[in-house]
Amino acid sequence: MQIVAIKENQDIVRVGDNPSRSCLILSGIACTYKITGDGKRQIHNFHVPGDIPDLQSLHLKVLDNSLGTLTPCSVGFITHEALDELCERHYRIAKAFWRETLIDGAIFREWMTSIGQREAYSRVAHLLCEMMMRLRAVGLVNGSSCHWPITQAEIGDALGITTVHVNRVLKAMRADGLIELKGDRLNIPDWEKLMQAGDFDPTYLHLESHQVAA
Repeated sequence: MQIVAIKENQDIVRVGDNPSRSCLILSGIACTYKITGDGKRQIHNFHVPGDIPDLQSLHLKVLDNSLGTLTPCSVGFITHEALDELCERHYRIAKAFWRETLIDGAIFREWMTSIGQREAYSRVAHLLCEMMMRLRAVGLVNGSSCHWPITQAEIGDALGITTVHVNRVLKAMRADGLIELKGDRLNIPDWEKLMQAGDFDPTYLHLESHQVAA
């Protein structure tokens, strides 16, 4: 595996690429996204350490989305040849990779439901719940708080709302006692209340624990 440090806001792979390797996020936050013809960005997923965001390129030879960093990232590149060999020799590893892509699909379906059916307040609450659980699963949550480098513009690009609207929603959530957001630190004082606001059921994440509070 080749480990590379990549600066923030840099593409790792782009739509139309035919890569010969996949990447493992070792540190930092990345996202998969597409750009529309008029230049708007739709973020499809945020990726945390431990994710292999472009694992599908092992079998789908032309990428249909881009993958880029949101923060400085450490990324491990693994050749498709090595991945193929691992899957052929170790059935359990092949099953783990398959499970990874299935969970990616489950997250995508949940995001589609949010964008199509939930109001902006609920969308933001749902996203915060999801990210807290995913970050906790990789040891990046301390009690009820975590480092939160995702910007309001990036939240808007993920949820299909404007940055101004995201700002208003976050202010309302602070006033309602759902979140405390100071600089790049997010704290959730009442997890159950945030889950209720976000219509959040963590089943789709397929994690062993549904608890975020310490």
